[in-house]
Formats: sequence, structure tokens, C-alpha cells
Amino acid sequence: MRRLFKKGERVRSKVDGKVMEVLKYLKSNLVELKWFDLDSKEVRLKKMREDKLSKAA
Repeated sequence: MRRLFKKGERVRSKVDGKVMEVLKYLKSNLVELKWFDLDSKEVRLKKMREDKLSKAA
């Protein structure tokens, strides 16, 4: 199982461009992320595939 990102690392979504933080790996290619929603001003959790993410600058 390859892991491109470490826990706590900042990543950018290729789909919508949001910067998120890696919480943990769920399966071999599924990552749990957290991001801050500016509209509702709260932290959200999201699960995405690892290949839809890139390292944030």
C-alpha cells in the first residue's frame, strides 16, 4: 500500500482546489481529510481518494 501523504500534511484537492489536512488513511487509497468551511465557519470532514489530491504549496 502506497502512502503519498503523511498525517497532518496539507494537501490540495484537484477537484475543487480546496486546501485540506490529512487526518488518517482509511483503506489503501482512501484518505480522511478535514477542511474549514468559510460559509458556515466550521470544520468539516471529508473522505477522498488519494489520486484526487496533490501536495499543497
